[in-house]
Amino acid sequence: MTKGQQISLTKAGGTLTRVRMGLGWDAVAKKGMFGKMKSQDIDLDASCLIFDAQRNLLDSVWFNQLQSRDGAIQHTGDNRTGAGDGDDESIIVDLVRLSPQVQSLVFTVNSFTGQNFSQIENAFCRLIDESNGAELARYDLSGAGSHNAQIMAKVYRDGSGGWAMGAIGQIAVGRVVNDLVGPSISHL
Repeated sequence: MTKGQQISLTKAGGTLTRVRMGLGWDAVAKKGMFGKMKSQDIDLDASCLIFDAQRNLLDSVWFNQLQSRDGAIQHTGDNRTGAGDGDDESIIVDLVRLSPQVQSLVFTVNSFTGQNFSQIENAFCRLIDESNGAELARYDLSGAGSHNAQIMAKVYRDGSGGWAMGAIGQIAVGRVVNDLVGPSISHL
């Protein structure tokens, strides 16, 4: 996907029931003593903001609240380094269990420790069908710079009884998910 692109999440032969938003990143190696390259730990945090049709925040899921109040959304845990291949943090959404009041899920990423996006590379978010592991959409997070947060993407009811995903890619500033509520509302 590219910034601003939207896709339908209607699955051939049926509707999606469970999806996972995965976030991955690598730390940019820094020059250490004597010019040797040294790896660093970068702590990015994936979060999910849950909104109704009137753009009111209903709930949020993040490293300090790993499950939505209704149990439909589950954060798999905080990765404080970005080490390893694949998804570094994931948020699983049971679309069937979501209240009919839920209109949009906005996925964000921020650096709790304040490190900025100039210190990361290969950052991405991707949406996976949990029933078969198929990658439905992938969005490479661009915009290396001095910001420490980004509004990544949204998953929303498409008006026909199904769901759609939109790639947002809006840079932001915030160390915790509550800092990103205001900037997220403009993308609903």
